[in-house]
Amino acid sequence: MKETQEKTVLSLLERQQYASVEELSSALAVSASTTRRILEGLQNKKLITRTHGGAKLNDANNAAPSFTFRIHQNLFEKKKIALSAIKLIKDGDIIFLDGSTTAYCIAEYLGEFRNIKVITNGIETLSLLSQNRIPAYSTGGEVSAENPAVLAGGYAEDGVRNFFADIVFFSARALDTEGRIYDCFEDEIFLRRAMIQRAKTKVFLCDDTKFGKTSPHLLCTLNDVDYVASNQPLPDFIPASKSLSLFG
Repeated sequence: MKETQEKTVLSLLERQQYASVEELSSALAVSASTTRRILEGLQNKKLITRTHGGAKLNDANNAAPSFTFRIHQNLFEKKKIALSAIKLIKDGDIIFLDGSTTAYCIAEYLGEFRNIKVITNGIETLSLLSQNRIPAYSTGGEVSAENPAVLAGGYAEDGVRNFFADIVFFSARALDTEGRIYDCFEDEIFLRRAMIQRAKTKVFLCDDTKFGKTSPHLLCTLNDVDYVASNQPLPDFIPASKSLSLFG
């Protein structure tokens, strides 16, 4: 029984990199106290690291999935989100795109706009924009050790602060029912915050699998964003005034 439970926990963490005690308890059909004992055992085996309210795989067991792999996860949903989000773009805008795969999908649709400029820390996004002859600027910085598809660090944050954008599009790992937005990559948190601070309009890109979830690192809250772009109608805990979807 114990071995089966541990395998279930590890399998879930391999799929989504982080899980809360509540999520794990539901998957295991056991109490929170039992889940914590299972997590303690896995941590003693150096397979996971317990965090406040949950757990994540240790780095040696948890290399970030490649960008190519992640872009094909929920791809249809990401394209729906992108089509919702671009309704806010105007000719002549200066745009921040983070390095997320959903922001990459937005980049695919930018060819229809005139005289825009895009600043991004996404390596694949920069390549796509260049191929489509869209003026693009790199944030600079170092390749992230946690997520090699993006640039991060102090130099990247300084690069963001050289601009003031009309709009920023960013994604993250989770949005809990209290309106807190989380991510799993610590070194991208500070760059995303810089983008949010330096943009007039802030748009959070969030597919429905992220609703009601948490992740290790707090990024910001719904009070810090103007719109939530999603592939589904927004749950009740998100103010209707922030809705930006094909459904609203």
